Amino acid sequence: MRLVDNLKAKVSEFAQQHEGKVDRGLEKAAKVIDERTKGKYSDKIHTGTDKAKDAMERIAHRETGPAGGDGTPPDAPPPTAS
Repeated sequence: MRLVDNLKAKVSEFAQQHEGKVDRGLEKAAKVIDERTKGKYSDKIHTGTDKAKDAMERIAHRETGPAGGDGTPPDAPPPTAS
């Protein structure tokens, strides 16, 4: 289990260091895809981009374990209506 915890910590650290770059990359990719599909899927592209950004933010701000903070988990995202 130590390996998994170590990997989670490294992913979180990477996400913290490069969060802005990833967000810009997601925006750029979304723009290119939207242009190539001539706006046909704009709402789906926007939704997917927002979900990816939210996931990135949760990963970037995840506590690395009991030694990594006060041990409280990050806020859970609000439930989505289906």
